[in-house]
Amino acid sequence: MKNYVLLTDSTTDISQSLADEMDVKVWPMQFELDGLTYRNFPDEREMKSADFYRLMRSGKMPKTAQINVNDFCEFFSEYLEKGLDILYLSFSSGLSGTYNNSLTAIEELKEKYPERKMISVDTLAASMGEGLLVFLAAMKRKQGMGLEDLAKWVEDNRLHLCHWFTVDDLHHLKRGGRVSAATAIVGSALNIKPVLHVDDEGHLINVTKARGRQASLDALVASMTETYTGEYDTVMVCQGDCMKDAEYVAAQVKKKCKGINRVIIGNIGPVIGAHAGPGVLALFFYGDHR
Repeated sequence: MKNYVLLTDSTTDISQSLADEMDVKVWPMQFELDGLTYRNFPDEREMKSADFYRLMRSGKMPKTAQINVNDFCEFFSEYLEKGLDILYLSFSSGLSGTYNNSLTAIEELKEKYPERKMISVDTLAASMGEGLLVFLAAMKRKQGMGLEDLAKWVEDNRLHLCHWFTVDDLHHLKRGGRVSAATAIVGSALNIKPVLHVDDEGHLINVTKARGRQASLDALVASMTETYTGEYDTVMVCQGDCMKDAEYVAAQVKKKCKGINRVIIGNIGPVIGAHAGPGVLALFFYGDHR
């Protein structure tokens, strides 16, 4: 167990304290806002989530970028130089080219570190869905699971990580091509809120609609009651400047799903939040299928 390190990226939306608890190293992805470039550190040292969403509400439009090959070489080399093998759990290939860049970096690094094991796994997950998968993998690592067995466990279990999202403003999804301009205009006028999930290919898919914010929050919990297995008792709720809504969903989950031991509430950071906007709310759990 001691000879490899578990790595991931900041699209997991895990806090620094949770990363420390899991003994996981996180690469801070970049985003641009108002002409400046920032890095999305788990401790939010360069920009707080609250400030990010305040700027978005004022009309500022952020841009994001995937991790490039050079960044991966820098990230991985830090641990390879210490004689450690690496297991990197990547942001969904259905949403970014980050995973493919990690594979290219590993091929380049094999020449310099032929004795080291380097594995990258596409989680097909995003935000704290990816974060919950990393959390469960970290538990397996602490229990003594080796690198190759853990990589296989992640591949075998990643499609059990259920993601359910809703957003408060359809226009941010329009910008990302998730809904049409007409849908955004009509939906906003009628107070229609989309309910979305991440499918088996790691894409964000619009599943259904709810009339009003409260109904959309209840729809997330209802979706969980249909597929939650109870096999793992930790659930994650992630929010973009809507903590009261996150607390409501967490309370409903504890009330309606038996066996929940821990509900972790986190912030949806700038990399994911740039595409979903203020008011995004997401629920993540281990289910029998997505």
